[in-house]
Amino acid sequence: MLAEVTDPAADPDRRAWHRAQAAAGPDEGVAAELERGAGRAQARGGLAAAAAFLERAVRLTADPARMVERTLAAAQANVQAGAFDKALGLLVMTEAWPLDEFTSAQRDLLRGQIAFASGLSNDAPPLLLKAARRLELLNLELARATYLGAWGAAFIAGRHTADDLAEISRAARALPRSPRPGPVELLLDGLALLITDGLPAAAPALRQAVSVFAGADIAVDDGLRWGWLATEAAYLLFDDDGWHAILARQVRLARSAGVLEHLPIYLVSVGVIAAFAGDFAAAASLIAETEAVCDATGSRRQPYPALLLTCLRGSQAEAVPLIEATLGEAEGEGQGIAVTYARWTAAILYNGLGRYDEARGAALQAAEDPSGFYISIEALPELIEAAVRSGNMHMADDALARLADTAQVSGTGLALGLEARSRALMAEDHAADSLYREAIDRLGRTRHRPGLARAHLLYGEWLRRQGHRTQAREQLRTAHGMLDEIGMEAFAERARRELQATGETARKRTAPAAEVGPGLTAQELQVARLARDGLSNPEIGARLFISSRTAQYHLGKVFTKLGITSRSQLHRVLSGDPAASGPGPRPTP
Repeated sequence: MLAEVTDPAADPDRRAWHRAQAAAGPDEGVAAELERGAGRAQARGGLAAAAAFLERAVRLTADPARMVERTLAAAQANVQAGAFDKALGLLVMTEAWPLDEFTSAQRDLLRGQIAFASGLSNDAPPLLLKAARRLELLNLELARATYLGAWGAAFIAGRHTADDLAEISRAARALPRSPRPGPVELLLDGLALLITDGLPAAAPALRQAVSVFAGADIAVDDGLRWGWLATEAAYLLFDDDGWHAILARQVRLARSAGVLEHLPIYLVSVGVIAAFAGDFAAAASLIAETEAVCDATGSRRQPYPALLLTCLRGSQAEAVPLIEATLGEAEGEGQGIAVTYARWTAAILYNGLGRYDEARGAALQAAEDPSGFYISIEALPELIEAAVRSGNMHMADDALARLADTAQVSGTGLALGLEARSRALMAEDHAADSLYREAIDRLGRTRHRPGLARAHLLYGEWLRRQGHRTQAREQLRTAHGMLDEIGMEAFAERARRELQATGETARKRTAPAAEVGPGLTAQELQVARLARDGLSNPEIGARLFISSRTAQYHLGKVFTKLGITSRSQLHRVLSGDPAASGPGPRPTP
């Protein structure tokens, strides 16, 4: 028997597994060994192994209460590992068993978590709200965490669940207050206040939550589970540094722990910020990695980084079909936040193309969505630019007042820079000149290269219209160079035409500036970046859900295309990877 020749001290998990395979029927001793093995596997990031141990433990359990407990634990482990169908199957097993109130509430909680993680956004908020209400009298700490999960699910569903979001927030505000609130309570309090009382009232609590989640003392479990919502708090405050610190930590933890339940959310965010750092090649690579994780887990693919990347590039032929497909799918699947996102990015596209009526319509729809939160605020600079350029100053005035309110609450360089850039569009003569200079100064001290480039472009356009051709050329050259290097083709073309109007000719870009080498595919770029960072072929394969042999094949193609012969040369030819070194700017063009 294999278990008898396996050293229980050196390899207890393998011994427990062999004993389980040999068991003829229920055996509590072996089941307990498997449970301990699951704990060890989970501690080292082996979530799939932990789930397998717990599932086997369930089959060897005779006591009904222990069987329910282990079944729910196995379902939870499968959720974390991204095996949502298997987790649902385990929950179905419990429907035939008599459950006490707490266990039944836990089952509701797991159903809600599965619905949210697998992309069934409309189903998740009511399931989680129901579980949270049941848990209030049973486990207040778990109830708070469940309300926070319900808030996040309702946020993603957007306007489809606006009533749920208000109900969740009111219920959360009614919970008893702790003398020393922990990270979950701080974050829940700030987000609930946002809905019930508005951003000015919520800002202190949100700042405190961002500080806690960005700090070194946050527990790994809390960080992995709730870090994505803490980044929403940072978004709302235009807190670039806090958002950067939280996300850099969470991506690293999610990857090392193998928590596929959370990893797609963080990879989506890193893809977005790569695009807004001006590294379009990295953004494309991260989009491919996110899609690989979603394919492996059965999660719904998130369109956000792809929308932003194509709209920033300014290719109407690529962007419009993606916007239309996102709108259609999001409406049908209850992803209300994706509808607002698609309209915001459409406004970016049309502003770049100089089609200001269309940009104004798209930005107005995004800005008027009350459940869009930070995306609605992000749409305001696009709305102001489009409204001014299409002659609708009243609309621009209203949008600027909203943007200014948020910027003043935030007080960050990014927020104030965007406000100054937008205010300059509506100012006269000397005031406009001063505001454009302020915007360039403030945005120049952020990670926000596209936003800075656009400030130079707007300033140059204004100077040319004022008849200051020499100064206009200086700003327009800077704008064209930055936009061209980044790969923002439509905005670069705007700068080129403006330069031409001053009597100077700028070359059109002949090849995408963001490409590294001659035609690397997104997956080749992923493999190259991971190899550059020291991962072996088996490690690259595990990261990208491909075989080691496939990783080696892609790396060989990379070497040929880049004209190099070793991994050590990759540092010389590849740009920095925001997924490895930490994120750049938040998503505001």
